[in-house]
Amino acid sequence: MIKHIVMWTLKVEALGRGKAENAAEMKVMLEALEGRIPGLLHIEVGIDVFGATPACDVILYSELASREALAGYQDHPEHQKCVAFVREVAASRSVVDYEI
Repeated sequence: MIKHIVMWTLKVEALGRGKAENAAEMKVMLEALEGRIPGLLHIEVGIDVFGATPACDVILYSELASREALAGYQDHPEHQKCVAFVREVAASRSVVDYEI
């Protein structure tokens, strides 16, 4: 199993909306992927509520069946729609993938 964790810091404003609106949209879009991509076993998205330092506004935690499933998830058209949106609203991104 692969654990895939991504953390984003968002732009203060992007696409005519503020950080909070874009974070909420990211959460809806990403969580909608569950059950739609083969090998994606679980996905959850959290929005920072405490104003952490250093800043991280949105975090994704997901579990995938295998390395091949992660590759398929990355390339899947539904995921790519999310990627296009996130690229517009994110200022930075950190990611870690590990196998258990």
